Amino acid sequence: MSAIEAMLGSQSFFYGMEPEHLATLAHVASPVDYEPGDVIFREGGDADACYLILEGDVGLEMMVPGRGPHVIQTLHAGEILGWSWLFRPYRWVYDAQALTPTKAIRFDAPALRRAKLEDCAFGYELMQRFTEVLASRMQAARLQLLDLYGSHR
Repeated sequence: MSAIEAMLGSQSFFYGMEPEHLATLAHVASPVDYEPGDVIFREGGDADACYLILEGDVGLEMMVPGRGPHVIQTLHAGEILGWSWLFRPYRWVYDAQALTPTKAIRFDAPALRRAKLEDCAFGYELMQRFTEVLASRMQAARLQLLDLYGSHR
C-alpha cells in the first residue's frame, strides 16, 4: 500500500473502502495547494476534478442576483469538495474559493468516471459516498436560500 493509499484510507470519507478502490483513487490523485482568495473552480466551468481537503477552509459560493457572491457553505479539512463531476453535463454548480491556505488532494474526474464504469463495485461505493455529500450541500443551499429570501417580519 502506498503512502497516499494509506492516507486516503485514514480519512473519514474514504474509511472502510476496499484496498483496490483506494489504489484506484491514489492512481488518479495529486496534491494541490491554494492561497487565500485562489479560485478553485467557477460555476459553469468543466467539472474535471474533485478534492479532499487536507488543511484549510474553502468557501462554496453562489451568485445571488442583485447581491453578488454569497458563501453558502464553508468546507474544512477532511471534507470532499466537488460532486458535479458525477453528473452530465459535468459543469460546476457553485464557485469554490480558498479562504485560508489550503492543501488538498485533487482527483482527476475523467479517470474516476472511467474507473467507476470499469469496476461497478467501485462505482457503487463512490456513488454511495458522494450522494451523502450532495444531500448535505443541497441542504446547506436550501438553508441559505431560506435565510436570503425568507420573510423579514
